[in-house]
Amino acid sequence: MRPLRIAYLCDADPRDRNLYSGGNARIFDALSGQFDDIHIMPLSWGLAEPLRRLVLSMPEPIILRAKWRLHLLFSRVISRAVAKELKRQRFDVLFCAYSLHSLHGLKPPYPIITVFTSDATPTVYKHSEVGQVFDSFFSLSRRFDPLIRRAESEVLRNTDLLLWPSKWLKAETESWFGLDPSHGQVVPWGANIPDPGTGGTAPRIGAGQPVRILLVGRDWFAKGGPVTVEAVQLLRDAGIDARLTVVGCTPPETGLGEALTVFPSLDKSIPEELALFQDQYRQAHFMMMPSFESYGFAFCEASAFGLPSLCTDVGGVPVCDGVNGFALPPDARPQDFADIVQDLIAAPERYDALRASTRREYEKRLNWEAWAKTTAALIEAAVAQRGV
Repeated sequence: MRPLRIAYLCDADPRDRNLYSGGNARIFDALSGQFDDIHIMPLSWGLAEPLRRLVLSMPEPIILRAKWRLHLLFSRVISRAVAKELKRQRFDVLFCAYSLHSLHGLKPPYPIITVFTSDATPTVYKHSEVGQVFDSFFSLSRRFDPLIRRAESEVLRNTDLLLWPSKWLKAETESWFGLDPSHGQVVPWGANIPDPGTGGTAPRIGAGQPVRILLVGRDWFAKGGPVTVEAVQLLRDAGIDARLTVVGCTPPETGLGEALTVFPSLDKSIPEELALFQDQYRQAHFMMMPSFESYGFAFCEASAFGLPSLCTDVGGVPVCDGVNGFALPPDARPQDFADIVQDLIAAPERYDALRASTRREYEKRLNWEAWAKTTAALIEAAVAQRGV
C-alpha cells in the first residue's frame, strides 16, 4: 500500500499541549509516528471567523461552553472552509479528534475515509453519572439539546471508523444512536507523559511504614479531594502514617497538617518540573482519586509508574480491579478506600504483585505506541476495504 495522506481535524491546534488535557497533542504525535504525511487542518471558521475570535476573547468558562455550540450552529458555514482545504490537497483519511462538531455539515469533495476519536460525546456525557455531577450552569445550553443530538447521530452514523478509548463509551454511543457495532473499536488511550521505564526501586509497603497517597488534578473537588482527605485521616486515626501529596491545585484547609504536601502547579514542559512531577509518582504507594471522569489520563500515568489507582467506577476510567488498582462504586465512602489500603498494607506480597500487574497494563494497553499501532492498522484496513 502506498503511504497514506492524513488530514488532521480538531477545533484546537494539536501542537498546543495544554488543551484537551494534552490528549489532542498526544493523539497527533502518536499518529505522526505511524504516518509521515499528516496535515493539520486550519482552525479558521471561514466567513464566521470574526465570531470565533469574539468567543476566544471571553472568559475560559464561557469559551468551553459556547465555542463548540456556536461551531455546531454555524457548521454549514464553517464546514465550507474545511471542504475548501480538502479540495486544495487530496487526502486519503480525515482524522478528527475530540471535536465531533467539526465534522457536522462537512461534505468532502471526494471519497475519503473518516475517523473520529474522543473520550465522550455531548449527549453521552450529559446523561452519564459524570455529566450529572457536573451539570451545566449554562441554562441556554438545554435549548441546543435537540440540535446536538441530531448532529451527533448524523456525524457518528456517517463516520467510517469510530475509535473509543473505553468499552463504556462504545456501548453508550451504540445504545443512544443505534450505531453499527462494527464501525466502532475500543482502543485505549495512553499516558500524557514519556514512558518512565522500570528503573529504580519501588516503594515498599508494610506495617509501621509511611504510606504515601497521591492526587493529581486542577480541580480539587472534581477530583474527589474531600473523599481522599477523609480516607487519609481515617488511616491516620487507625495508627497508619498516611501522607497525602496533591499536584495541580491548592486544596482548602484539610486538617492534615504536615501530612499534606502540595505542588499547586508543575509544568511538564519544563524538565526540572517534569522530573519533580514524576518523582511524586515514583514515591507514592497509591493514587487515590475518587473523581467522576469520562476517561482519566492520570490513571494511565499512574500505571506507567506501576502505581495502583483507587478511583470511582464511572465513565470509562481505565482501571481494572486487581490489575492496575480498584474502581469502587460511585457511592463508596472514604472508609471503603481506606479499607483497601489497610488490606494491602497487611499483605505486602499482594501489593507488590499489584504494582507489577499495573505496569504490565501500561506496557500492554495504556500507552500511545500501542494506541497508534492499533489505530494505524484499523485505518489501513478501512482504506483498503473502501479502495479510496
